[in-house]
Amino acid sequence: MFDPVRDSWITEEMKVIKKDFLPADLLPILKQNGFDGCVTVQSDQSYNENRFQLHNATENDFIKGIVGWVDLASSHVERDFEYLSQFEKIKGFRHVLQGEPQRDLMLQRAFVNGISLLGKYNYTYDILIFKDQLQYLPKFISSFPDQRFVLDHIAKPDIKNNDIDQWKKDISALGQFENLYCKLSGMVTEANWKTWKKEDFKPFLDTVVETFGVEKIMFGSDWPVCLVAASYTEVVAIVEDYFSSFSKNEQENFFGLNAIKFYNL
Repeated sequence: MFDPVRDSWITEEMKVIKKDFLPADLLPILKQNGFDGCVTVQSDQSYNENRFQLHNATENDFIKGIVGWVDLASSHVERDFEYLSQFEKIKGFRHVLQGEPQRDLMLQRAFVNGISLLGKYNYTYDILIFKDQLQYLPKFISSFPDQRFVLDHIAKPDIKNNDIDQWKKDISALGQFENLYCKLSGMVTEANWKTWKKEDFKPFLDTVVETFGVEKIMFGSDWPVCLVAASYTEVVAIVEDYFSSFSKNEQENFFGLNAIKFYNL
């Protein structure tokens, strides 16, 4: 649900997403693109978001899982996990680290404490950061070798200007972590919204596939935010084209099976 105060980050340039987007809007798009389910990921950092997404998932069976939000730095975080563990469709959590003034918040004691409790409840964690925060990931991930992590939006490199060198170096350093997956999502919003071409994404996709392999990558649409630059179908077409030379099994892993495994769907 669109809220002009909470969602003030949505500029006039992004007015195409200044409205409500609900399950009824998504279902026909999923069917059109050959998907029979999805995982919905938090966009608002509030407990109301969990309630809203749980309602949607209860009413719509095609929503197979939810990545919700809790205050991981709270002294009451385990109480929150205890309460939320009754809801089978909540699979994990995400914090909008990309927007935090303290760029290394993920390494702070209170936040680390929250992360340390996820495994007890079999929860995953989605890492939402900008590329400048990649430098903190090796220390962060190595502290939790048994925790399942997924890096969202390939850490938002500057695709628009093909600024790849430092991002590539930082991403490549993450290949050592068996518990870290990567979501190929959010790329069109980092490209030129008006003039992007499929070829713009190839060097970035090459880096991710070389680093993580086909067993630890998964498709993400970033719908509806992607609509500022591309339709859902266009987002799918970028990766369909890229993976067209891969085996059928590898394509099935990327488009669904890896997500089923990671999120325990």
